[in-house]
Amino acid sequence: MAVFPHPLLITVAPNGAYKQRPDHPSLPITSSELGQTAKLCLDAGAAMMHMHIRDAEGRHSLDVQGYRDAQQAVKAAVGDEMIIQVTSEAARVYKAPEQIAMVTALKPEAVSVGLREVDQPEIGEAGLAQFFGWLAQERVMTQIILYDVADLQRWQALRAQGVIPDAPWSLLFVLGRYSVGQTSVPQDLLPFVRAHTGNEPWSMCAFGAGEHACATTAAALGGHVRVGFENNLLLNNGQVAPDNAALVCQVADSARMLGRSLYTAQRAREAFFDA
Repeated sequence: MAVFPHPLLITVAPNGAYKQRPDHPSLPITSSELGQTAKLCLDAGAAMMHMHIRDAEGRHSLDVQGYRDAQQAVKAAVGDEMIIQVTSEAARVYKAPEQIAMVTALKPEAVSVGLREVDQPEIGEAGLAQFFGWLAQERVMTQIILYDVADLQRWQALRAQGVIPDAPWSLLFVLGRYSVGQTSVPQDLLPFVRAHTGNEPWSMCAFGAGEHACATTAAALGGHVRVGFENNLLLNNGQVAPDNAALVCQVADSARMLGRSLYTAQRAREAFFDA
């Protein structure tokens, strides 16, 4: 049986910025639905939720009070047993200064930041240094979203130049974002793994029915995984998943097959902050 140096962190991304109720009847939109989904996914093996919120019309939102309401609903459902990672995604609605302003106003426990979204001329390297310095100082568990190897190399360059300070960052490798039909296969992970020369822990997310195979590959290679309705509605057998928890269950089953334990939220907090 394989022996892994650390447990697997399963993150659930239950809704994303674009899908609507007609896409799936169990897509969580409201704060209370996010709370219900959090409990089901916690029981299935997830220790972190990647949270998107919507406005009154169901559109992508970075509203600070909206996030606070959703955080309260999830905490009411699961307490501290799940890390709440808010998204700062632009989703063709927000610009980099607005994204950064939301994060600094909210000061969440955890956040995902798309590097290419904030690495913009209006921010500049001085602005990046200020923002990432603030994230490090405030001990916000920050995951950097990277869409291709060029993004990863840019991140590495910013770190080497001292623009990004040393801190317990983690990375998310997005597989197949620019593939035909936006589908993912496990081989999409290999260029990232080969190019990753730093010590940051990494996770992956993938699109479509290949999500589970990609997640199992990442787990076998010592990475972490993000699954959920944001990027995929299908079980590994091609059938529509009944809910987000079913996608989490598949990964937990793969982890057991590999002999890899699962992180709890508390153990993940300790491990990732001490990385």
